[in-house]
Amino acid sequence: MKVADLREARALKVAEMRAMLAKAEQEKRSLSADETARFDALKGEVQSLEGDEARGAFMADMERRQAGDPVADKPAAQLEQRVSLLKVLQAAMEGRALTGAEAEYAAETERRTGRKAQGVFVPASLFEKRATLTTTTPELIGTDHRADQFIAPFRDALLARRLGVRVLSGLRGNISIPKYGTGLSVGWVAENQAVPESNLDMDSITLSPKHAGGVTELSRQLIQQSSPDVEQLVRDDFAYMLAKAIDSALIKGGGANEPKGVMSTAGIQTANLATLSWANVSAMIGKLEAVNANVASSAWLVAPAAAGALRTTLKSASAGANYLLQDGRLGELPVYVTNQVPTVGTAPAKNVAILGDWSQVMLGIWSEIDILVNPFAEAPYKKGNVLVRAMSTVDIGVRHPEAFVVASDLA
Repeated sequence: MKVADLREARALKVAEMRAMLAKAEQEKRSLSADETARFDALKGEVQSLEGDEARGAFMADMERRQAGDPVADKPAAQLEQRVSLLKVLQAAMEGRALTGAEAEYAAETERRTGRKAQGVFVPASLFEKRATLTTTTPELIGTDHRADQFIAPFRDALLARRLGVRVLSGLRGNISIPKYGTGLSVGWVAENQAVPESNLDMDSITLSPKHAGGVTELSRQLIQQSSPDVEQLVRDDFAYMLAKAIDSALIKGGGANEPKGVMSTAGIQTANLATLSWANVSAMIGKLEAVNANVASSAWLVAPAAAGALRTTLKSASAGANYLLQDGRLGELPVYVTNQVPTVGTAPAKNVAILGDWSQVMLGIWSEIDILVNPFAEAPYKKGNVLVRAMSTVDIGVRHPEAFVVASDLA
């Protein structure tokens, strides 16, 4: 019997045992003698199936390890491009061993990282495509699963890459990133004259692995499709699920088990935009200039409500004056809008505007995406669906906090 058949048989017996206990509990009684005998018999059958399943999974793993050509002579990027997320999900759902590029990539990644995946490693590059609009959970219409006709949800703008955040991938263990502190002095000297001495104070930030993940429910029928459109649809959903969490932590973070983002990092500069005026906007830009930040490469990040206020406020009372935010720019610098930017305070909450050089943000990535499929979770199983979990190990650090100015008092 195949591993998938063993798992399904085990799940059916477990479901019967659970139903038996639930009925007795509902009737506020213990199991009858017949029910107890049946329960014990099912328990023995489940244990026997678990042993068969373990042996079958072991053999499948051995066959997977022996299958495929060595990957050492194949460029990593070329191998990544051949990996199909749908094939990984299909194999996991059906209890089959991976084959082809998917098996090669998973085995090579485990060898390279020294880590055993809880599910299956897939390349992070599968999820690089970023959706910019999103909203409610969609429905596929009819029984012909046409992903090209799928009405995508409006999604939060996923901006980490577009803002110019520096991404460090393939990390192992904690990583310390040096940064210049204080004490370096330079001067002009005559020939044979000693150069000025100074004590250079170096500092650093440390990135350590933190885990971001989420669970989604997919229909078996959808997973069994082989359409490239369905493949891209599933990739986009997983990309959104992970990138939303990472982007939220990058902007603020600092919560339980979260990295510290820009707003939670000590040393960032603050400013006042309670009164929207060109003078206050200019003052924020001036704060970056005062610390020699790279203003030309800086950008604004604001919530939709703040963007709306900036778009409707004139720079001056003069006839023909422009608005503060016009043509996607504020103070000649680009503006990115996302509802990932949080509000602060209560009654009423205040909006936030962030100005900074986003290349000073370090996004560290330790692992590829770890995909784990659970086809036997009870609630999805009853609907013919499966649960799929995606995990990524990342951390975020701000190299020079003074390169950011945050105004958290916009009405």
